[in-house]
Amino acid sequence: MANIARPPVAVSSDAFFFEKDKTDSILILGVGNYLMGDEGVGVHLIQEMARRTLPDYVDILDGGTGGFLLLNCFEAYRTVIFVDATMDGKEAGTINLIRPKFASDFPTALSVHDVGLKDMIEAVYLTNLHPDIHLFTISVEEITPMTVALSSKVAAAIPSAIDQILDLSGKLTTVHP
Repeated sequence: MANIARPPVAVSSDAFFFEKDKTDSILILGVGNYLMGDEGVGVHLIQEMARRTLPDYVDILDGGTGGFLLLNCFEAYRTVIFVDATMDGKEAGTINLIRPKFASDFPTALSVHDVGLKDMIEAVYLTNLHPDIHLFTISVEEITPMTVALSSKVAAAIPSAIDQILDLSGKLTTVHP
């Protein structure tokens, strides 16, 4: 794919989510702590996607460790694909797709923002929103505080994860270029 400058969106206002009709759009939401090594793989993946030409129906967002600040995403988008690190005991760089319906469906170890992400998902359902949620996890073996560098295995998983995400997005949307 061609590389272009498409910066991830840093949102400080609710207005972004309502500027255009997102009925046929899919949000790719990378979460994680960028300053904790492999724990920030979701954010790194969004940064890589920002360098690519993406389908018009795909929006990307660096969610960081936003927690409840991301609730507006679920009002605007019918489909949200999360990307996050997990410490699930699998080899670093292993990619899995999970279809969580409740917070309890998330992996048990989503590292340092475990509670915030699970609580946010429960809040989504308490508000009577029922988005189609997909979660891509990338297995990590350790969290390294105060570094933005990814381990080689986790970094190597990003291109494949992006391909899988874009493939799923194409299958989920009714809008094709």
